[in-house]
Amino acid sequence: MEKIKNLMIASEITVKQALKKMDEAGAKILFVADDAKRLIGTVTDGDIRRHILKEGLLGVPVARIMNSEPVSLLEGYSKEEAKGIMVSKAIDYLPVVDKVGKVISAIRWLDLFEKNISNNELHGVMAIIMAGGTGSRLAPVTSFLPKPLIPIGDKPIAEMIMEKFLSFGCRDFYFSINFKGNLLKAYFNEFKHLFNISYLQEDKPLGTIGSLHMLKGKIKRPFFVSNCDILIEADYSDIYKFHRENKNKITMIVSMKHYTIPYGVCEISNGGALKGIKEKPEYDYLVNTGLYVMDPDVINDIPKNKFYHVTDLIADYTKRKKKIGVYPISEKSWFDMGEWQEFQKMFKKFGKE
Repeated sequence: MEKIKNLMIASEITVKQALKKMDEAGAKILFVADDAKRLIGTVTDGDIRRHILKEGLLGVPVARIMNSEPVSLLEGYSKEEAKGIMVSKAIDYLPVVDKVGKVISAIRWLDLFEKNISNNELHGVMAIIMAGGTGSRLAPVTSFLPKPLIPIGDKPIAEMIMEKFLSFGCRDFYFSINFKGNLLKAYFNEFKHLFNISYLQEDKPLGTIGSLHMLKGKIKRPFFVSNCDILIEADYSDIYKFHRENKNKITMIVSMKHYTIPYGVCEISNGGALKGIKEKPEYDYLVNTGLYVMDPDVINDIPKNKFYHVTDLIADYTKRKKKIGVYPISEKSWFDMGEWQEFQKMFKKFGKE
């Protein structure tokens, strides 16, 4: 029951507060209840994502975006009934209510189905991990160890990234390598039974995606591109589906990021007179995480043997009005070890004492 309390919210809280609550509960759904704890709606991470893409307003009441006709189970349900609803409605978390509609518990997909069922939705999809950089921001460690092999607990970050893709059936990888690339090859030689790994060897630094030109004509379907120092905890199959359904050339996975300025911010007029002071203002942004889905013909637009960043490609496509979509995830779904402060947060989350 304690876990259920963590999933229950009132209809008047804001979308921003609901997103924070979802992060804290580690869930993808919240149950909206009235004062008597009766179920009146549900809000999923997908509901919030669609709202952000459509309106981007985080201060509106969650009642505005909730599903006001939620699917639920009545107490005394059978497992067969629960399974039937979950399969037919594609639901992985169901609230259980009593005869007056009060939420008393919930049931998860994993409570009813085998936990080791393999997800193969991304079977045959390629993931390219950009691992050619020097990792200068993590010096001096990267002076002798390439950034993709820096351990988070008992595994290097690159292996954790690959395992995340593997959990959705994606086992085909390219590593773009340059700096200390032989060390990375030596490490992953032991994983040939689990992953299909190939390499894009840079003879000189080619920027964040310049090496992708080497794949011209080799990839026939949309593919993932990931930085080697990030971990995204999201539904990769849903990201891929979103990309294809929206017919994007590139889909950027972006994270909600909240900032509070810890000072009073002065607002002044043109003449320099003080208009007022805004104490500790708060701002919300969508931030590029470093994970993308790209259509295969994107490779044709990457120049050969030239230093080229993904931001160059995005700027070019924006100018040419090529369709670039964004797929928002929550702030706590994005882990970035590119700088020491963020690395420490990531180690605290995934490392071992």
